[in-house]
Amino acid sequence: MLDWVQQRAECLRFCMGRSITPAGQLPVSTDIEYEFSTRNPYNFLQVTYYKLEKLRKAAAAAHTYFVANPSHLEMRNNIEKYRRMKGVTDEDFQDRELENEKHWVSVEQHEIQLFLSFMGEYFKIDECRVQCEISMSIFLYSRAALSLSLLSCRQYCVTQVATRPGRISAQEDLLPTQLEHLHIAQFKVKNNDKSSVDQCYFTTYTTPNYSESNGSFVSDHLFVCFLIQEIVGYVSRSLEEKKLLYFGVENLDFKFIDPVNDGSVCVLRGECPFSPVHRLLLVSVLLSGGVIRQVGVTIAMDDDLLNGTNRVVLDGVATEKECEKILQLAAVAASVGDGYRGRRSPHTPHETFEGLTVLRAVKVGEEEGLVNQSDAQLLHELGERVRVLLHSYFRSPSALFISFTHLVCRTAVEGEQEGRLDLSHPVHVDNCLLEPETKQCWKEPPAFIHRDLSAILYLNDNFDGGELFFTNRDAKTVTAQVKPGCGRVVGFSSGPVNPHGVTAVTRGRRCALALWFTKEKLYRDMQTGSKHDVDEALNKSELSLLTQRE
Repeated sequence: MLDWVQQRAECLRFCMGRSITPAGQLPVSTDIEYEFSTRNPYNFLQVTYYKLEKLRKAAAAAHTYFVANPSHLEMRNNIEKYRRMKGVTDEDFQDRELENEKHWVSVEQHEIQLFLSFMGEYFKIDECRVQCEISMSIFLYSRAALSLSLLSCRQYCVTQVATRPGRISAQEDLLPTQLEHLHIAQFKVKNNDKSSVDQCYFTTYTTPNYSESNGSFVSDHLFVCFLIQEIVGYVSRSLEEKKLLYFGVENLDFKFIDPVNDGSVCVLRGECPFSPVHRLLLVSVLLSGGVIRQVGVTIAMDDDLLNGTNRVVLDGVATEKECEKILQLAAVAASVGDGYRGRRSPHTPHETFEGLTVLRAVKVGEEEGLVNQSDAQLLHELGERVRVLLHSYFRSPSALFISFTHLVCRTAVEGEQEGRLDLSHPVHVDNCLLEPETKQCWKEPPAFIHRDLSAILYLNDNFDGGELFFTNRDAKTVTAQVKPGCGRVVGFSSGPVNPHGVTAVTRGRRCALALWFTKEKLYRDMQTGSKHDVDEALNKSELSLLTQRE
């Protein structure tokens, strides 16, 4: 092995000496690397082009810099100035670095060919891997441990590919997310003809709730179209490298932290029920159009009527009596529920805000006697009812867990509504940080990145405003709007395909049950508690009340 490493290192040094000038072989300082990674040269370029009166090129350079530095206020002002200049069009504001980062182009657009292109670009990370060899070639023949350093460097190439311009952290689930988007695009165009077989391979993964299929899409089946050779080759190569790395960790005191949590360790130890290829491809996608089995629940609006992807409006989820009971619960307990105590909303000074979780409702009933046990139980049951309905409608092959349940009331402040232009809740995305200027959404903290599905169960409609609306990623172009009503549920995937907000509540009090769901068991019931916790708390509360009565 060491002979092979030494021969390869000598070959690389020979090729470098023949093809690259001595000056070109000098190491680049970290300062210069930082300047280029943050795209600072484009800041200089836009000034230069502006002085040369090449305004279209100046606009492109300014936009390229701003994509990586969205908090740069001066550049934001410059871009607005360029937009008003004669001869500059919207087409001029292009990211000039996308030619070097082609795989990010397809991320922004739901087109099958672009997604297939993304898959190819993602797996071809050879340039980064070669850079690892070049940077270490002068050392490899001297120490065997540095061959492990080379493998470690190669493993971290995947994070480089998955890191957007100007960001520090990589997008953890980039590949599964794009497989999900590819699947949605495939479904939307119903591209199941034989011509697509030349480009991708259809595989059906079945679960206890899914039967086998003959290859055409039906409501109870899940298909994943992927570049099978690329994926298998990519994962197999990664596994072979990790075998050596984990050997070094266990036997040579080598330090290695796996940059990708893909289940490789359990595979290498023979503890996994399926291979990492299957882990990668068994993407828990959400696809609208499933069956609604509850009697009395109807589909009021689907993807077509809502003009988007993975959106649905269901009517009849709760009865008038159930809505009234939860409204009474909110009236007596919401103001002390989550600490806001009816103070001004964190989103607007023109509304007051109140909230209550399930366990908080139980505790308020136990400590202050304000809440009936059955009302707290109903709050939990409604959340479970919504979970079951949406799990069926969006046909998730994996389990769906309640992550957070919040009974929220927003009340218009009288005398402060005239001429109001703000929103009750600004446009946002539930599991990533939306940047409308660049139309990007960063899936990183403080966003709740574990959220997969969102829902709102309306309880009343005797107020003005307070309508949920969806937008494009610019946070301006409204694509759909939903009127509230008792028992109406709006469900949608929590990702960047569904930016949304709430219009101003200008009269009355709007109450709704906000719910978020996750496919990760680790994050289930983070705030609300599991059904066992709720039942235990309710039983404890009931015993406490009985003791008081005695």
